[in-house]
This record gives sequence, C-alpha cells and structure tokens, in this order.
Amino acid sequence: MEERARAAAAASRTKSSESEAITGNYLTPGLAGQAVTTVDGSRSFTPSLACRRTASLLEVLVQPASTGDLTAVSIARDTDLDGTFDSRWHLPVPVSGICANGVIACDPGTWNACKSYRWHADASGSLTLQSAELTELAGCYCINGSCGANLAWSNMSGVLRDLGGGMIGALTTSDPRYGVTEAVIDGPSIRYVGAQSTACAASPSLAQPGYRANPAPMASDAYAVSSGSSVFQALAGSQVGTGTSLQYRRCSAERTVTVLSAKPGEIISRTSGGYSTVGSSTSLDFLMGSPSDNSLSASGCKLIDFRMTLDVRDPARIVNARLARWFADDWAQIRIDGEVVASGPQAWTSSGLPPGKCEQKKTYTQSPNLDITSRLTAGTHEIWLRVAVADEGEAFAQIQVDVDDSCKTVEQLVDGCAVIAGDTQCRLDSETVDGVQTFIKGVATGLKPLPQTRQLGGPGCPVELTRDFFQKDRTYRCTSVEAPLPDTSRGAYIIDHSTEALLADRALRSDGSFSETTRPFSLPDRGSVATCEPICKTRKAAANDGVAADGIVADRQNVPVGEEIHFHACTDDNRCPAGPGEEIVSACGCLDDFPEAVSMMQTVRLAGADLVCTQVTP
Repeated sequence: MEERARAAAAASRTKSSESEAITGNYLTPGLAGQAVTTVDGSRSFTPSLACRRTASLLEVLVQPASTGDLTAVSIARDTDLDGTFDSRWHLPVPVSGICANGVIACDPGTWNACKSYRWHADASGSLTLQSAELTELAGCYCINGSCGANLAWSNMSGVLRDLGGGMIGALTTSDPRYGVTEAVIDGPSIRYVGAQSTACAASPSLAQPGYRANPAPMASDAYAVSSGSSVFQALAGSQVGTGTSLQYRRCSAERTVTVLSAKPGEIISRTSGGYSTVGSSTSLDFLMGSPSDNSLSASGCKLIDFRMTLDVRDPARIVNARLARWFADDWAQIRIDGEVVASGPQAWTSSGLPPGKCEQKKTYTQSPNLDITSRLTAGTHEIWLRVAVADEGEAFAQIQVDVDDSCKTVEQLVDGCAVIAGDTQCRLDSETVDGVQTFIKGVATGLKPLPQTRQLGGPGCPVELTRDFFQKDRTYRCTSVEAPLPDTSRGAYIIDHSTEALLADRALRSDGSFSETTRPFSLPDRGSVATCEPICKTRKAAANDGVAADGIVADRQNVPVGEEIHFHACTDDNRCPAGPGEEIVSACGCLDDFPEAVSMMQTVRLAGADLVCTQVTP
C-alpha cells in the first residue's frame, strides 16, 4: 500500500509540481479541446471548457532599429476566434520603453521628448494606445540606445513577453471571456493561443465578471439565489449544523423629535403686583409703581412698597432682561429677590428710612438699562420698588425683557437594541434603516440610505431636519441553548496511557462499566525527508534600464550597469541549472537570504525618507 501511495504521489508531482507542468498537462489542452490524461496516465478524456478556441488569438512582431527602439511593431488578431487573423495594426509610435500596461515613445536613441501611452481595448475589442501619465504605468524600463547597446535584441524574449502581456491584460480586462492558454516565442515574434471561456453569450457584459467592478450587489444576489434553494433553506434552518438552539429577537432604534414653539407669555409672565404688561412678539415690558404726578401722599417721611412677581418658565429663551427706567419723588430703591440693585437720589441700601433729608422737592429719574438677565433664573422672582415720600410724590419702574420665540427641536435617540447588541450570544441577522435593507442573513448588503430630510412641527412652526437616519429595525440571532459538549474522555485515556509501542483503550460497555485493553502498536517507516528544497543563487550583469518620472535611473547612478539576482531549484543530482551568462553566487543548499532581504527593504525605506525635503530654519 505504501509503495502504491509513493508511486501515485510521484506521478502527481510530475504532472503538477510546477506552473509549466500544470499549464502543459491541464490548462492548455483543456481550453484548446485536446485530451487530458489522468495522473497515472491510464485514462484520457477531452473536456469542453470553451465555446470557441483558436491557436492564433494574438501575434506580435517587432523590429528593433539601430537606435535600439522598436520602430516597427505589428499586431495581428483573430477577433472572432475562427483560426484566421482578421485584424492587423501597426503601432503609430516607436517603442523606447516598455511597461507592464503600456509603452513609452521618445526621440529615437534618446530619452528626450518622451510620451507615455497605456494599452486600452475599446467596446469592440480593438486594441489602442491612450495617452497617460508615467505614474499611471507600472514596471517601466528602457530598451533604446540611451540605456545601453542592443538591449532589445539581447533580451528579445523578455521584451516580447512584457509587450504582449500588456496587450493581453487590456483585452482580458475589456472582455473577461478571453482565456490565454499558451505563449509561443519565435525569434522577434510572440503568438498567444486563446479561447473564449467563462460564458458562451455574445455580449461580454456578464453578471459574474460585473462583480469585479461593483461587488456591492453580490450579497443581495446570493441571498436571492439561496432563497429559492430548498437545500440551502434546509441547512440554514437546521440546528444540527450550528450545534445550538437559536432565538430571533427584534428591536428598533428610533429618533424622536419634539418641536417646541413659545409665545412671550409662555417664557416669562407677571403673576402678581405691577399694574401693566406691554408686549410684542419678542419683547415684554413689566410696569410697576404709581407714575402719576403727586399720586402718593404722606405726612412726614413715609415708606411705601410696590411688589411685583415674575414667573420665569424658560430662562434659555430670555435673550436679555434689564431695568430700563425708573423715577421717584422723593427717594426710591429697587430690589430683586430682596437684594438692592438700584437706589437714589443717593445710595440707599438699608431697610429703614433714607440716609438723607426725605423731602427732595423734585423727581429723580434714571434710565440705567441695568442687565438683570442672570437674576431671572427658572422660577418666581419678586421685584420690589420701595419709595420714601415726604408730603406728595410718585414712583415708577420698568423691567424690559427680550425673548426668543423661534421654533426649536428636542431630539432623543431611543435605542431599544442596546441591551441585545451588548449580549455576546447575539449577532445581527438583518437590519432595515429608513426602509433600506442593509443586512440580510448576517451579511451586509453594501446598501446605505441617503441622509433623510423631514418636515416637522406643522404649519404653525415648520422645521426642516436632516439626519443620517430616523429609524432602524433590527433582528438579532441569539444562542439560547448550547449543545452539549462531546465526551472526549476516551480519547484522553488513549493519549495518556499509550506509548510508542503500546496502544491503550477504554470502551464503555452497555451496562455502564468500562473495558480497558492494550495491544502492540507501531507506525510504518515514513522514510527520511530533506530539511529543505535545495536551491542555488546566481547573478547576471544587466543594464540599469529602469525609468521614472525624472528620467532614466542609470543617469542618476555612478555605475550604469547593475546585476540581476536569480534563484533556481537544483536538479535531482544537486546541480545548479544556471542560465546563460549567470554566475553562481551560492551553490545548492538550504539558503536563507532573509537578513539580506530585510536589509534591502530597509535601504529602500530609508532612501525614500531621504527624498522628503524639509525646511530647515537657520
């Protein structure tokens, strides 16, 4: 049995151990309609994986000039995959540099007046070149004489692969049905074998490749398909698969908004005392006293009190409040909640008679506009006008209050899901936000409602309110009863009591007792395994042909010639399969170049940091 297993493993490695083997044994014959054999080679079959196939999907022929540029690039295509070229195109510009997704055209033999182009396939599948910034291209390098001699000829296979790879990338991006199975290089030309796979529809606009550009509908589409599948629904409703008993709990989070409007009398009002309240839409005047001339009389010096009570219901809407004006004949003092805030004609703070002669024989008038806003807190406040009259006199005080009667909103987010969301046994199953389904079966749909604007308050006090959401309706899937844990005592007994040569076991009898047994045990010889796959490291001289937005990289270096490092898997006889021109740096063995790789990455990082210009203040 072991010998058969080793033979099967060796046969499998032979047919699929490398990417070239997978391509040659499975991918190419599968898409080309050729026979595919089993691992042991005993049986073969011809799969049908493509609707149409051709041995000449694309062919690129190049001609380097003496300047090193590709002055002639001919592109032939089989657009309908019938085996015959039906489209030919010549590049309108010379190719001085090649990128993974485009080309660079400069003055022949130089890196002057360079223009960048990107490969593009239009709606009809025709290849074109579009102008692009160099930063939009990737992996660019120079091939003309400005970087070295005969670069294109000496690296023809790599030049053809990179040039054709950019074209194939544009074609497959435009129409994902195309599948490329093989690339054949013959001198200065490269030919691609291809097929039409994925679907047999006439239009390349397929639903499945469309998810690449817009993955958001994938969840809802998958849910729609699963809803019609009886097998999926049976599994989804099964408690055996989850090992738990589930409970669905529904809740909502709602934003409640109350619109408040207030009339001046609802903000502050006179509840007692005073003799008049004069009001407008935003202002109130509270009047107190006896303002008529000589309306007060007394013999000697008499104290007369006028009291007025103000009820403040909404102090936040009081814009300002002030003692606007007052007068008296002879003396007066004004108190708010017992504290003197104004007096005259001289300072008078005591509760007794004035500190001077009572008879003044004139009326003392003041317009102080004294700010008393901070004193009018919520609740009732007493305004006290105290007058000292000798013979005849009068007294008056005016409290002026400006109020804000605009419409205001009071918001409150009533979250009925907070408790459920905080339960570690509950997971969000579905959610609807303002009518938009954002979660289905625990999967986000990718949909999100736009901010909502609502009209509130009615015609008497209209308010327009815009918020991210007003109501969320959720369903949570909660684990209510956990399934019993499996009994692992027998396995624990076997592990604890067995040795390398003895297998111990303990089985449960029908009467509830245990049967303990032991027997000899041994594992077959597994053979020896190499500690690693032997590899070797080589290097090869190569021109520094990289390009950047600032020009050719080699022009910024002291030595224009660099090295390419290659790693090869060694042969069965422990030989290094070095390529032409490659020098062996490290012979076959278990190589570890991790420190070197870290040093190179750190060098690139620090070099990038050095390129940042900072302003230095002397």
